Amino acid sequence: MTQSGVHGEGTPAGAVRRARDDGGASTGGQGGPGRGNGRRRRRSGRRHRALRWSATTLAVLILGTAGAGYLYYEHLNGNIEKGERSSGDSKARRTEPNAAGQTPLNILLIGSDSRASDANVALGGGRDTRDEPPRGDVQMLVHLSADRENASVVSIPRDTRVDIPECTDPETGKTYPATNAIITNSLGRGGAGCTLATWENLTGVYIDHWMTIDFAGVVSMADAVGGVEVCVNQNVWDRPLPGVPGGSGLKMSSGPKKVRGEQALQWLRTRHAWGSDVLRAQAQHMYMNSMIRTLKGQNVFTDTGRLMDLADAATKSLGVSEEIGTVKKLFDLGMQLKTVPTDRITMTTIPTVQDHRNENHLLLDGADAERMWAMLRDDVPYDDNGGKDDKDAQDSATGKEAGKDADRKPSGDSPAPDSEIEVLVQNATRSATLGPVGGRAGALVQALVEKGFGKASKDTSSALSEERTVVRYPSDELAGDARRVAEVLGIPASAVRESTDVSGITLVVGADWRSGTSYPKQKTPEAGDLPENSNALNGSDTDECMDVYQPYRW
Repeated sequence: MTQSGVHGEGTPAGAVRRARDDGGASTGGQGGPGRGNGRRRRRSGRRHRALRWSATTLAVLILGTAGAGYLYYEHLNGNIEKGERSSGDSKARRTEPNAAGQTPLNILLIGSDSRASDANVALGGGRDTRDEPPRGDVQMLVHLSADRENASVVSIPRDTRVDIPECTDPETGKTYPATNAIITNSLGRGGAGCTLATWENLTGVYIDHWMTIDFAGVVSMADAVGGVEVCVNQNVWDRPLPGVPGGSGLKMSSGPKKVRGEQALQWLRTRHAWGSDVLRAQAQHMYMNSMIRTLKGQNVFTDTGRLMDLADAATKSLGVSEEIGTVKKLFDLGMQLKTVPTDRITMTTIPTVQDHRNENHLLLDGADAERMWAMLRDDVPYDDNGGKDDKDAQDSATGKEAGKDADRKPSGDSPAPDSEIEVLVQNATRSATLGPVGGRAGALVQALVEKGFGKASKDTSSALSEERTVVRYPSDELAGDARRVAEVLGIPASAVRESTDVSGITLVVGADWRSGTSYPKQKTPEAGDLPENSNALNGSDTDECMDVYQPYRW
């Protein structure tokens, strides 16, 4: 691992200029420890942010292999906090089953900075922000393949600016208007269901469940498994430096070490010593993979007393969407997750670039980010360890047979004559990184008219934004007409979707179609075809070590 992405490496003054306190820092980019550190306007209460996703994963694994947990069934059920799956305006639809009738499973893991308990305040500080809305510090999507043979995990840095849809808080009934802001804010605008809707609109992936965790259970759960092995290439001490406040307190000598309790918490909080928030995600992924390997290698699940303690701690730390809000359902979920071999688990971070509006924030790196989202939508593994069986499953999922395109068409009526099909065309070519292309709606209307769609018209709405082109229709009777529109323009059948947001067939020209009147051919991603800047880490990799940013070596 290198630190080539660290700005100002070897120049402490650069770090001093940009640094702020560690855990509460809202960093912006793949730069050094100072990236985004100067935002002193944020209260010091955000200092001690823990990476709760590790405890979430541990909780699922424990419950998924814990038949003995049924001894505590009612007690454990009472521990679990539940909420609505989605509380926002989402356009994602469930994935169609593959030829074998299988569908992927997508779970959003959210680490909250909530200070809503004495235990969390004691660990995380922030007494003066105890009553503020929680922020979604850590967010990652776990994609379990339709055949349950591989798992792909992708994180989004918390300060990435995205479109957050209109959301209604299920507890208060308050409705928050749609906004363009950093993704960490989505949790406070309608709960985990709003964060889920934000991810669905961003990725086009239907997300089955969400799970949240606060940091009160991280210390005890790290102890419960006997520690988790991590590694650094140099001695590390993440401490305050002159002009650089904060630091997690992590102090370790070089080489592999087992961390537990508060030291595990320090590892998960550390950012300055790695050099950026993106590299902190890499350290989190190392911890998560190591924890999974540890659990798989232990016989903890034969020790009933210890198992009960683990299950109790896990459910007390966990919040879940209501459709999986019982031990039985979590057990069933965990049984699906535990079958994935470690060498078929891939941890990644979505590629980002610096936000041109605010150097402390990030934007998704358009083409590379879209490639990773497409792999999730098409159920293409992030790893390439599956061999021929994996390729056969991929072809089945994408509708390919014997090398020929055989896209399955959704059910629906036959189309009307082209001249009778009404089509509204919207220009939504603006993206997070690119401005809109003028005249796109008019150009596509003209193309449709020339092809015989005389009732095509353009929408004059402005400032629309859609990463991917889509054809939407309001009800089944117009499905055939919508497919016909897509067909004549070369738009794939997977981009034709039913939606209650439209009153008729609507062609939304996205940022992926910025010129021409025939939809550009899209390269089908292959297994393991990840961008180099995705920081991919395989679950079986035991040799990975973190490089320590020079000022934090001792």
